[in-house]
Amino acid sequence: MKEADRQRVHETNDDGLRRYTHEHMKVFAKFTSNNCATCELLAPPFAKFADDEPFETILFLRLASEESPVAKKLMQEKVAPFFVSYCQGRILECDTLTTEAEVCAMLERLRDWLPQNN
Repeated sequence: MKEADRQRVHETNDDGLRRYTHEHMKVFAKFTSNNCATCELLAPPFAKFADDEPFETILFLRLASEESPVAKKLMQEKVAPFFVSYCQGRILECDTLTTEAEVCAMLERLRDWLPQNN
């Protein structure tokens, strides 16, 4: 994979989410909402993490929660920005995160997760 293609944040939808979570070992998805101040605040750190070498094995996705039935189901009573970590197509964690430190901690847990051999 070329350096320029590595670790960009990919804009996608539910169909793309399903495809990416099955094509890639580890995926980190951010569901955002329009007019969400916290979503905007966390956009630069999210992009920075996507380019950081410690997270190079993780695919970063961004989805609009208003257009995502999957997001609506996962979020239910929660609000954006909502983050979901996937490994081998399965959800490891999902939660509303509001600080860069919380996002980094979830990413580190995903990075350190050892996939199952089943």
